[in-house]
Amino acid sequence: MARFLKRGRDADAVAEDDAKVRATVENILADIKARGDAAVRELSIRFDKWDRQNFRLSEGEIQACLDQLTPRDLEDIRFAQTQVRNFAEHQKAALRDIEVETLPGVVLGHRNIPVNSVGCYVPGGKYPLLASAHLSVVTAKVAGCKRIITCAPPFEGRPAPAIVAAQHLAGADEIYCLGGIQAVGAMALGTESIAPVDMLVGPGNAFVAEAKRQLYGRVGIDLFAGPTETLIIADETVDGEICATDLLGQAEHGPNSPAVLLTTSEKLARETMAEVERLLGILPTAAIARKAWEDYGEVIICDSEDEMVAEADRIASEHVQVMTRDPDYFLQHMTNYGALFLGPRTNVSYGDKVIGTNHTLPTKKSARYTGGLWVGKFMKTCTYQRVLTDEASAMIGEYCSRLCMLEGFAGHAEQANIRVRRYGGRNIPYATAAD
Repeated sequence: MARFLKRGRDADAVAEDDAKVRATVENILADIKARGDAAVRELSIRFDKWDRQNFRLSEGEIQACLDQLTPRDLEDIRFAQTQVRNFAEHQKAALRDIEVETLPGVVLGHRNIPVNSVGCYVPGGKYPLLASAHLSVVTAKVAGCKRIITCAPPFEGRPAPAIVAAQHLAGADEIYCLGGIQAVGAMALGTESIAPVDMLVGPGNAFVAEAKRQLYGRVGIDLFAGPTETLIIADETVDGEICATDLLGQAEHGPNSPAVLLTTSEKLARETMAEVERLLGILPTAAIARKAWEDYGEVIICDSEDEMVAEADRIASEHVQVMTRDPDYFLQHMTNYGALFLGPRTNVSYGDKVIGTNHTLPTKKSARYTGGLWVGKFMKTCTYQRVLTDEASAMIGEYCSRLCMLEGFAGHAEQANIRVRRYGGRNIPYATAAD
């Protein structure tokens, strides 16, 4: 039976924090809806100390950001975007339009149609997370979206050059230096200067995630996202240093980022906990990572690989790093995860930054019912039907009429009956089931 060497915060305390975030976001979105650009500008000054008449960057400003980067910087950005594009193109190739004659004279099909306009949020207030530009804009481009806009907050009082470069090289049509709830609200609701989009994507802090949740329905979203989560599944084939490094590498995202070790080795568990303390003494981002580890870190010991699979599926973590003697066992048996990183040669940072899979992934147990952002999220699978012959229409009509009357839908039945009369030569009275 699984047992805990370390537990995270109480669930009730987390729920109380979430309630405060919900109330704040609801009030801010209402203000943006009522006052548009004026509210957005006031919020930008209040939260980011950033004031402009127009938050869209000009071509000259974009070029100035590109000019601040070295040739190696630009080469690295292009390399990462090439990996993202390659994988997205392979994913898109797996999606195909279909058309099939299911009965004589009855043709059904579907088309995969790109969403027309997308707003991509790129976090950047704490760290300039240019990778989010690759993974949202490039993927939307591959899907075929016609209008792609991006918002990222200022970094140290100005547009972050690396983020702007990544947005531009990825192919964003409009680039705004705007962060937080005000950015997400402006993209979804629209203002005098920003036309609204049909879909919002991209990670963000608790306030951005809650804003997306409240806006869902008015616009589409990629998924309901919370703080970054990481789960390490390990056995005695690896050591405490690599486990601790991979835990803290994700804990630095924020003070509420869960980092969990799941293992069959108590020796490895205790070594990892000791290594975490050692690394927190030298890690430049230790202040954030320590808070996350103290409040949300967990260490769980299991008796077998089967029990680790069960615990991992219960946790349903965003990122799952598997470092065991047979990582493929978890690939074959796990069902609830955002992304798997199999073996010690790979890690979550590769997925976050460069390898080509998407890093916008399900959190807060939503991996139980959804995967992460991918090219298919930017596409709508829309069905159509065509009936080619009189005989087929009359035959389907008779079945449809009887089924409608079982439900009491006389008007629906008459839609079928009129076709049975016209195309099948049957004299069916109004709103009665066909014999």
